[in-house]
Amino acid sequence: MKLRSILHRAALGGGLALVVLLVGSWFPGGGFISDAEARIGRPMTPASVAGVARRTTRRTIRRTSIYAATLPRGCTTVVIEGTTLHQCGGAYYQPYGSQYVVVNVD
Repeated sequence: MKLRSILHRAALGGGLALVVLLVGSWFPGGGFISDAEARIGRPMTPASVAGVARRTTRRTIRRTSIYAATLPRGCTTVVIEGTTLHQCGGAYYQPYGSQYVVVNVD
């Protein structure tokens, strides 16, 4: 039992020494690991607003069960996620055969 206690203390002391050497926050010159040099605002940094928005913003298009033979007046053609839709006010229509289906864009 005494040998086990000595081994636990030695492992704990070695781990603490390793942390002090690697982080080096207690030494004026620092340790082996320095501060990160990431620049916020660059596209390749994880905290970049543009990068985060590009990776997380995905629009989904879900069909409903509402069909229309013709489009309402004043519709514009838009492309969302590579899909051509017709935007009529706040509603979106997708061509489906010879008619149009109302879709939800999230």
